[in-house]
Amino acid sequence: MDYAFEFVINNGGIDTEEDYPYKERNGVCDQYKKNAKVVKIDSYEDVPVNNEKALQKAVAHQPVSIALEAGGRDFQHYKSGIFTGKCGTAVDHGVVVAGYGTENGMDYWIVRNSWGANWGEKGYLRVQRNVARSSGLCGLAIEPSYPVKTGANPPKPTPSPPSPVKPPTECDEYSQCPIGTTCCCILQFHNSCFSWGCCPLEGATCCEDH
Repeated sequence: MDYAFEFVINNGGIDTEEDYPYKERNGVCDQYKKNAKVVKIDSYEDVPVNNEKALQKAVAHQPVSIALEAGGRDFQHYKSGIFTGKCGTAVDHGVVVAGYGTENGMDYWIVRNSWGANWGEKGYLRVQRNVARSSGLCGLAIEPSYPVKTGANPPKPTPSPPSPVKPPTECDEYSQCPIGTTCCCILQFHNSCFSWGCCPLEGATCCEDH
């Protein structure tokens, strides 16, 4: 999380999510929107690590950015309720702790994810709080931090110009796939492909069974 805050500070601010939304795929930085600075921060604070009580104290004053392990099946397929599923501490995903509460005697964190409103509880999940391990469930207490803002925002920028339109993905001289997809050969003879398919993921690895 600290690297993200350092980028915002060094860049002199950051654009809005509405103007430069998260698209769930790898891409190239849009330099126009990188320079559209709507809000800035002055510094950031790290919450004491492996300490859910310190995290709770910080969350009582503002949302706190955390990292957790989100690669497990239980986490990715979360639907609702207080998450108590299987996960480790190999943190690989950044989210925001927006609050906390207790339900039927079980403490939980309110966490805002970035996977859209159709995931979890309208884009949020509740994660068990005050577990036995000091790192918190899924390692959520390992890297907590939050931005500090004392100064004014930059002047309102002019509207960003449209992003450059990327060309389709070229499979060969005669075939192409839409932007954001990967060409995968589905009928190959020796070193030539006679039929191409389009995997809906950008930069994907094509499997032999297509």
